[in-house]
Amino acid sequence: MVIELIVVGKTVGAWLGSGIRDYTDRLGHYVRFGQTVIPELKNARNLREEQIKSAEGELILGKLAPGDHVVLLDERGRMPEGSVAFAEWLQRMMNRGIRRLVFVVGGAYGFSAAVYARADERLSLSSLTYSHQMVRLIFVEQLYRAFTILGGEPYHHR
Repeated sequence: MVIELIVVGKTVGAWLGSGIRDYTDRLGHYVRFGQTVIPELKNARNLREEQIKSAEGELILGKLAPGDHVVLLDERGRMPEGSVAFAEWLQRMMNRGIRRLVFVVGGAYGFSAAVYARADERLSLSSLTYSHQMVRLIFVEQLYRAFTILGGEPYHHR
């Protein structure tokens, strides 16, 4: 399985980038993991919210292949009942033989209707609201944690 994380806009803040790189490097031990950055729109200040979501949505959809299993990281998504439950869900995805599992973090305004329509699932990481910048780091850490749980490794303490 290949896991891809698609994000809108570059990561702001060296400390966030450092943390993301750390967990991305660790993930390489378990899975082929990649990250795709959708560039921020030029002249976004002159666009309405729906125009921004639509333009970002077209760019996101352009990065998806027909067989991809697409999971939107969305505040209105299903929330796993903890890290162990997320690891179990990930194991089910691997057991289904999914070749490319794609997680998507939208821009500041979320996703367009077209992206929601293409998604196979929506996942929420918390009932708290995080910036789309912070979600990147939190997600890669949780993904790494899930693989250590599945491997019975001591990173996650039950």
